[in-house]
Amino acid sequence: MVNHLFINYAHRGASEYYPENTLSAFYAGVEMGANGVETDIHRTKDGVLVLFHDDDIARVTNGTGQVSDYTYRQLLELDVHNAAKTRTDKICTFQDFLKYFGDKDLVFAIELKQDGVEKETIDMLEACHMRERTILTSFNFESLKNAKAYAPQYRVGYLYKDDEPDPVGKMRAIGGEELCPIASSLTPELTRQFHEMGFSVRAWGIYNEELMRHVYRCGADGMTVNFPDKLTQYLKEQQG
Repeated sequence: MVNHLFINYAHRGASEYYPENTLSAFYAGVEMGANGVETDIHRTKDGVLVLFHDDDIARVTNGTGQVSDYTYRQLLELDVHNAAKTRTDKICTFQDFLKYFGDKDLVFAIELKQDGVEKETIDMLEACHMRERTILTSFNFESLKNAKAYAPQYRVGYLYKDDEPDPVGKMRAIGGEELCPIASSLTPELTRQFHEMGFSVRAWGIYNEELMRHVYRCGADGMTVNFPDKLTQYLKEQQG
């Protein structure tokens, strides 16, 4: 049994039910018992940091093109929908996210999706006194390297895929704190090895409840899930 504080990150909010990376999704995730929130940072054409996962907007909106092709005002004219297209909301700025959630008792995983957003993201987090509750993550190692160079006091986590040759070496080189493998590749032995090296472990790619249970049994420190309500219930059963 995991006997430390396990972080149930609402992945882009409660994104299985609500439009991802919107205020409605984040509020729902917290109501479902998540003690962490994960979100993604992009920059618009006019320089506004917004919460959006894909480079292209077509998958979750009624528009087409790249996030960076639009001004923030233009993006506001679009609807963000959930996968079932039963709910819609508006794109959220990072500023508004911090306004509504920055003072809550949560852990934040902020994924850097676009080159060059590191400094402004960190400056905005600092203004809200969120350093101790935040980890900066990315699949782009250069973004983490840049973040550490600018603000070495911030924790960073490397999201990596199975074909990444040396995630440990890269993170050691910059003094990184967390390794984030895909859930299907995580094993208890790998978690133990990472912990012995001084890294925390958070898994991604939890697409179903079977993988959710697997990650917990492997001894990870947290996971990002689209269905935080199901993880909340599972944690109660395991830890109660």
